[in-house]
Amino acid sequence: MFLFQLDRAFIKVTKQVPVNKKKSSQGFSLLTDEDLHLFNEGNHFCLYEKLGAHCMKVDGESGVYFAVWAPNAEKVHVIGDFNGWNRRAHPLNPKQQSGIWEGFLSGVKKGDIYKYYIQSNHHGIKTEKADPFSFYSEVPPKSGSIVWDSSYQWQDDNWVSKERQRLNSLNSAISIYEVHLGSWMRRSNEVGRMLTYRELALKLADYVLEMGFTHVEFLPVMEHPFYGSWGYQCTGYFAPTSRHGSPVDFMALVDHLHENGIGVLLDWVPSHFATDNYALGCFDGTHIYEHADDRQGFHPDWGSYIFNYGRNEVVSFLISNALYWLDVFHADGLRVDAVASMLYLDYSRKQGEWVPNVHGGRENLEALAFLRKLNETVYKEHPDVHVMAEESTDWPMVSKPTSLGGLGFGMKWDMGWMNDTLDYMQKDPIYRSHHLDRLTFRMIYAYHENFILPLSHDEVVHGKGSLLGRMPGDDWQKFANLRLLFGYMFTQPGKKLLFMGCEFGQWSEWNHEKSLDWHLLEHSPHRGVQLWVKHLNQLYRTERALYENDFSTDGFEWIDCNDSENCILIMLRKGNLPEDSLVIILNFTPVPREGYRLGVPHDGNWKEILNSDSKIFFGSGLENKSSCVADSTKWHGQPYSVCLTLPPLSVIILKNE
Repeated sequence: MFLFQLDRAFIKVTKQVPVNKKKSSQGFSLLTDEDLHLFNEGNHFCLYEKLGAHCMKVDGESGVYFAVWAPNAEKVHVIGDFNGWNRRAHPLNPKQQSGIWEGFLSGVKKGDIYKYYIQSNHHGIKTEKADPFSFYSEVPPKSGSIVWDSSYQWQDDNWVSKERQRLNSLNSAISIYEVHLGSWMRRSNEVGRMLTYRELALKLADYVLEMGFTHVEFLPVMEHPFYGSWGYQCTGYFAPTSRHGSPVDFMALVDHLHENGIGVLLDWVPSHFATDNYALGCFDGTHIYEHADDRQGFHPDWGSYIFNYGRNEVVSFLISNALYWLDVFHADGLRVDAVASMLYLDYSRKQGEWVPNVHGGRENLEALAFLRKLNETVYKEHPDVHVMAEESTDWPMVSKPTSLGGLGFGMKWDMGWMNDTLDYMQKDPIYRSHHLDRLTFRMIYAYHENFILPLSHDEVVHGKGSLLGRMPGDDWQKFANLRLLFGYMFTQPGKKLLFMGCEFGQWSEWNHEKSLDWHLLEHSPHRGVQLWVKHLNQLYRTERALYENDFSTDGFEWIDCNDSENCILIMLRKGNLPEDSLVIILNFTPVPREGYRLGVPHDGNWKEILNSDSKIFFGSGLENKSSCVADSTKWHGQPYSVCLTLPPLSVIILKNE
């Protein structure tokens, strides 16, 4: 609900339009002088309250107020099903010198479909555009905007006021289940129909609870015409895709997840946008959202436009959009896509294909300023959410405060860990002894950032195969290697992210056009992997040593990282209390090791609390079922030691009783 005052003296009513008998109130405006000032200087962060289509009553008449930014337009008209798409019926009026066109149309209502017909001052270009602030859109391939009023009675007050802060703490366990809504599960008895938001709410919440993940992260839900872009080619930044229902339905999905104690993270794409004719590009016949120069405004990798971060109005648009998903849809965080492409002017470009900054360098100074402003604003308004960077370079201090010279993100994906780990795990075990440094190198830089360890959708597409399919060996070894990979991830410092389908060992590469292969769970090896991930999540959330000091050197030390001959790593994870410590042993070969001695920090009994080779996980059942009593033999630089049997391709976790 938006509160405003009306001065009836300034409301003028036009003649009725014969086509539809609707009236336009020419003098009404939601925009104050302060709004215009803030918008034009790049500091208006709730534009969604002012621009777009808003249902209301003006001077006793029900209708819709429209406002759109088109600074180089000669004329702007609202066209839609309510006026027979008549390009002359409903003109908008310029709002001073702001570049915004506005008008109130009586009789227009919720559910009406509309676009803007824009006549440009530039070469007389005429175009029809969807509303950049549309809150709802037609189901693609249709592209009309829909007048909408997302009134919803939220049930998550306790979540927003208390639980979110606890769950999102950097000292908490954060285990993220990455989901593409259209292909997580489909209705097989309805020709593979995609689930609605409300259907997903029930099924997804139950599954995430059962598996023990703390958060879900949705691939972009913002409207996108090309389904094969997975949402990364956005056209409607303020509209949840209509493929699964209305914005209110999406709210119900978020609300239900919150009611079940599950955080909701949204993939957000301020790095580039779709080139569809009806969308943001060349919006008023000129390049207002993007650079005119293709060397700055067009992305060669993705065939998309790049936002002009040096334009104040674009900054207002983007930051308003980020806050919109947090304010209106109660999202608990944003994952910012392709940050590296924003930081470097020469990203994926050859010499001569990019424009240096004012200092002659390759850094995108405007993008840097935007990212810092974005993060400062988000954390000021919502200190208990997270803004996470997908950033693949060695840019320093991505997740450090702007006051210290950082970019201000809360966390950053550790792409180096992902690449090194998968490279190592794909090797035949006979070669692994020569490459153990691929796993140990990470600890040299592990505390430079607040890292998330991602095994995301990007690792199971474009011919890479599934995680299971990339593991070496026969089928049994493939499953054992996959369990070992997940065990290594969950016991390393850093928060966790796993893409859907990986948790039960999908054989095939992810296909966005169909459901995950849930039928695989009829087979023991797949059920074993799924149960292993469930147990890892349970252990991760209950053992404080695995999450309390993720971003501090106090939380980790190597017991032994030099046994390359046997391909064995031994780690010590530490919580705030000494009794919380865990010892993790990883055997990256298919060879069992009997009587393997390893150092431990305390005497007493050491109990095996989790073993990936247990038969319940489809392992061989080689376990240390009785507690191991530490003796005073010093080993691996530790004051005590124990002897264990190490199963093949396994991870064992020990705790002092």
